[in-house]
Amino acid sequence: MFGTLKQAGNYLGQSLRLMVGLPEYDTYLAHMERTHPDERPMTYEEFFRERQEARYGGSRASCC
Repeated sequence: MFGTLKQAGNYLGQSLRLMVGLPEYDTYLAHMERTHPDERPMTYEEFFRERQEARYGGSRASCC
């Protein structure tokens, strides 16, 4: 029962962070370690910048 509650809490927290636009750097690092161990992961600053550009577009002049 507690495992299910913990998992639900984790999913809820992740969903809330994604809704407000906070990137999941720890999840990214775990993914890189698991699936691309020979590649250098981005620094937090690189990761944050890449996520912002992916979400808002790097050089768009207008918002819509």
